[in-house]
Amino acid sequence: MRDDTIMLAHGSGGRRMHDLVRATIGHILIQPKYAQFSDSAVLGLSSGQVAFTTDTYVVKPLEFPGGDIGTLAVSGTVNDLAVVGAEPRYLSCGLVIEEGFSIERLRRILTSMRKTADEAGVAIVTGDTKVVRHGEADGLYINTAGVGVVAEHNALTSDSLVPGDVVIVSGTVGDHGAAVMAAREGVDTSLVSDCAPLNGMIQSVLRATDGVKFMRDATRGGVATVCNEVVEGASFGMRLNAESIPISDAVRGFCETLGLDPLYVANEGKTVLIVAHDSVQVVLAALHSHPFGRNAAVIGALVDDLPGMVILETPLGGDRILGMLSGEQLPRIC
Repeated sequence: MRDDTIMLAHGSGGRRMHDLVRATIGHILIQPKYAQFSDSAVLGLSSGQVAFTTDTYVVKPLEFPGGDIGTLAVSGTVNDLAVVGAEPRYLSCGLVIEEGFSIERLRRILTSMRKTADEAGVAIVTGDTKVVRHGEADGLYINTAGVGVVAEHNALTSDSLVPGDVVIVSGTVGDHGAAVMAAREGVDTSLVSDCAPLNGMIQSVLRATDGVKFMRDATRGGVATVCNEVVEGASFGMRLNAESIPISDAVRGFCETLGLDPLYVANEGKTVLIVAHDSVQVVLAALHSHPFGRNAAVIGALVDDLPGMVILETPLGGDRILGMLSGEQLPRIC
């Protein structure tokens, strides 16, 4: 029996699984004070509202310029907590590993997870591991669930949105999806994923003003889909300006070559914010002061006509209806 790859015995509940979970997974991921290895982690939370989220991550290739599935799994769950105004505290990690997967590669990905968790100031405190037969998974699937604490004044919902509120994006769009697609197809480009935990940037914005009304991280479906989710069923619409939306030259060129619209391409380190008009400059200043928000820009506003619709003002002066993503642009990128 080999010791450099995952075998079905690693999922049997016996000695090999015990050693894998404790000596490899737990040793890399879990801080010693949380290394209880019991059925549940017992945690201390301050008073207030608790935010809870979970997501499962499948991406091909597992490693790509700017990150890997481990970076993605931690960043995505941290960001889902942060955009509702929560301070992320604890994560769980569920691994589905395919028989034959390299243990050295697993260590690399787990190390990325731990590094990203440390950067975000969160602890991975519990988890689960399953091993499936060769050919039954794309190497590795990861599920992370997260718990965070929401200060009462930070709770963000769409209930208070009104025409005149301003739409901001925290940076260039489409970086993650374009980088993953290029890596999958073996295209040599300068594209790098934006995969990152945004809770530090978001908390700095929330500390600067109470004018942020709503946030959403623009992952699958991209910025266009998030904007449609905001106005769906609402009495107001949204008008965006195409020339104001930050898109890097590398992403723009890559998308034009493949016939893709970067507004529908996934991001893993960008958020869309809806902000009261009188708080825009404060929000932009807070975003620009953080490395992850240096390219933040105002891209549009909520309007009192065209309820439930998103309209994109094109560079030629026309209007284009920007609908919800239909079908797939890029498969399996987050």
